[in-house]
Amino acid sequence: MSLNRNATRLKRHTRIRKRMHGDSERPRLSVYRSLTNIYAQIINDEEGRTLVAASSLDKDLRAAKNGGNLEGAEAVGKLIAERAKAAGVTKVVFDRGGYLYHGRIKALADAAREGGLEF
Repeated sequence: MSLNRNATRLKRHTRIRKRMHGDSERPRLSVYRSLTNIYAQIINDEEGRTLVAASSLDKDLRAAKNGGNLEGAEAVGKLIAERAKAAGVTKVVFDRGGYLYHGRIKALADAAREGGLEF
C-alpha cells in the first residue's frame, strides 16, 4: 500500500526528530510549509516552549501576499532571524520538518543564515 506525500513526509520527520532536539544553548528552528504559507518557530524542547515564531501570515508580511513562493520564504527567514537576535538566540539546530532541502525551505534557511543565525 502506497502512502501519500504528506504521510511519507511525516514518517521522514518522525525519523529525523528521534535524533534531533533543541536545548537552551541550541534551540530547534522548526519549519512547516503549506501550499500557501510558510511558518517557522524556534523551540526549546527541554522546556517545551516556543521562544520565537514567524510566518508569512504576520502583519508585517501579509501585505506582500507572497507566502507560497520564494520571496515569502526569504522574508520569513529574515524575520525569524531578527526576532531570534532580539530574544538572544544566535545558534540553532535546523529542523526541515521532513521536507526536502530545496525551494522554499532552502530559501528560508539561507535568509536566516544571512540574518545572523548559525546552523
